[in-house]
Amino acid sequence: MIIAIAIVVLLVLVAWSIIKVVPQQKAYIIERLGKYHSTLQPGINFVAPFVDRVAYKHSLKEQAYDIHEQVCITKDNVQVKVDGVIFLQVVDPHKASYGINDYVFAVTQLAQTTMRSEIGKIDLDKTFVERMAINQAVVAAIDEAAIGWGVKVLRYEIRNIDPPQTVLMAMEKQMQAEREKRAVILESEGRQQSAINIAEGEKQRVVLNSEAQKLEQINNAEGEAAAILSVADATAESIRKVAEAINSKGGMEAVQLQVAEQYIEQFGKLAKEGNTLILPSNLTDVGSVIASAMTVIKQTDKK
Repeated sequence: MIIAIAIVVLLVLVAWSIIKVVPQQKAYIIERLGKYHSTLQPGINFVAPFVDRVAYKHSLKEQAYDIHEQVCITKDNVQVKVDGVIFLQVVDPHKASYGINDYVFAVTQLAQTTMRSEIGKIDLDKTFVERMAINQAVVAAIDEAAIGWGVKVLRYEIRNIDPPQTVLMAMEKQMQAEREKRAVILESEGRQQSAINIAEGEKQRVVLNSEAQKLEQINNAEGEAAAILSVADATAESIRKVAEAINSKGGMEAVQLQVAEQYIEQFGKLAKEGNTLILPSNLTDVGSVIASAMTVIKQTDKK
């Protein structure tokens, strides 16, 4: 019985040493008598018992590692505390096993030194806006060095940038001053725009008033011209009708009668206004009276 149990245990140990089950996204490095032999892929694998052993186990998943906080000096000599996180993935298990003793330690140390170098190239004000450029520079530097380590740096992210308290207070004052400056500029621009709008409105008002006055003068002139033209037309029409009446039958006699009446009327006015009155000798002659009347009328019109 004891022998049977020993044989079963031995068989189990042999089977255990022969069969190796590798989980998904894992890689096992097999050494045979101390020398690299093969890399086991996920699934069931068979190895030689007692001479093969699993020397290294690597995860092929993307892994994140903290980059501990460190003090960096910016280009303008300000000390800031910076920490971050780096994302790695093993792409070559053989190199990750034999290319370096501890690739995680090496990558984190290289990330810290590269970070100090990149921070030292820029001023404090730019460290907050140049995070993407710093991250890319760290990834490029580590990738170049990690070619022989069997790992791929996927990305690096800065988590915190902590300047000293005195610098934070100075930055706060600077931002407050900048905000006040922008407020004053906006207020002055508003006043300027308001003055421009008022001046533009006044200009338009003056232009509209002048145009209204111009239209009023044009209308008045056109009205006066129309009135003068109407008077001239009426006068011409009256003269034309008088001429037609004179040329008609009995027109001349009517004119002479009218002249005689005007003569008598004007003669009466002369008698009232003047102290001296000269009577014509041929007063009984109608023709002479009309001629004399015409002369008197002309003299009266001259006065």
